[in-house]
Amino acid sequence: MRNHNTRLQQLHKRCEAIVDNGMFQKFIFATIVVAGILVGLQTYGESVAQYETLFERADTVILAIFTLEVVLKMVGKGPRYLSYFRDSWNVFDFLIVAVALVSLFLPTLNAGFVAVLRLVRILRVFKLVTAIPKLQLLVNALLKSIPSMGYIGMLLGLLFYIYSAMAVFLFGENDPVHFTNLQTAMLSLFRVVTLEDWTDIMYINMHGCDNELSGYSATEGCTSPQGYGVFAALFFVSFVLIGTMIVLNLFIGVIMNSMDDARAEAEALDDERQVAKAAAELDAGAGSDLETVLPVLAMAGAADGANPSLVAGGNAAGTSPNHTPNPSLLAELDQLSANIDRIRAELTAPVA
Repeated sequence: MRNHNTRLQQLHKRCEAIVDNGMFQKFIFATIVVAGILVGLQTYGESVAQYETLFERADTVILAIFTLEVVLKMVGKGPRYLSYFRDSWNVFDFLIVAVALVSLFLPTLNAGFVAVLRLVRILRVFKLVTAIPKLQLLVNALLKSIPSMGYIGMLLGLLFYIYSAMAVFLFGENDPVHFTNLQTAMLSLFRVVTLEDWTDIMYINMHGCDNELSGYSATEGCTSPQGYGVFAALFFVSFVLIGTMIVLNLFIGVIMNSMDDARAEAEALDDERQVAKAAAELDAGAGSDLETVLPVLAMAGAADGANPSLVAGGNAAGTSPNHTPNPSLLAELDQLSANIDRIRAELTAPVA
């Protein structure tokens, strides 16, 4: 029984070593790039129809590689293979592989799910995010900033509503093409805030809709031309400054704060993984009986499992107390634990 457990433990370690190997990660990265190129080539339709068989075979090979990646990652988790799904990026990878496998083994579904299968193949390119940690950090920061962006979006919507209503009352008669009603005014102000020829709209209302530079004729709707001069300039310039400069800076500020939070969480997760690896090295060659975890943690200065970070590391390691721990490893455990507690305190600290 112990030999069987030892073999399983060796298998878990080998799979984990393969997944963490730099060459394997580069291979997966290259596979994702090739998958993206194939998807792009398939958009040319009749021009590449003669290579359809080659594309299908390449797609099968790519699917096999992605499936192998999922299996290795799950086996590398050891007995807690379901912990693979704790990472949302792993769930994303698994769903892409699962849908593709269903279509492969149930070809009768292909006809009804052609659009879905094409979407899955396109989403494979997004696996680049899972292959590049910096991209993961960026996407996580964007996702974390969505709630705060919602409030900024509400502020921006309120700004649009107020300015649109004012524009209808002020410029509706002079410029019915852009400000005849509320919805048209909001669309015109959206054009203004994107800086797409916004000065044309401003000049129409500064000099009247019949001016030669940017106006339009009576047949196009200019029936009551009236220029508002400097007042119209102040109206549109203030809207551009508020809508583009200030609100844009608010968005950037929210994203930067979310980036800091995401980076801190990534550092905490990395420290927890290092704790687990350091705990595993405390007793080289020991069995994986979980009942021996707490005594080792006690020797490491986490008596009775008081430190949650070391408990997590010990549980992941499954070490034995029948061996004198390496003092340098104990010091590393303590340092990593302190780093985790510090980062957690920063994340939970109230904002001044």
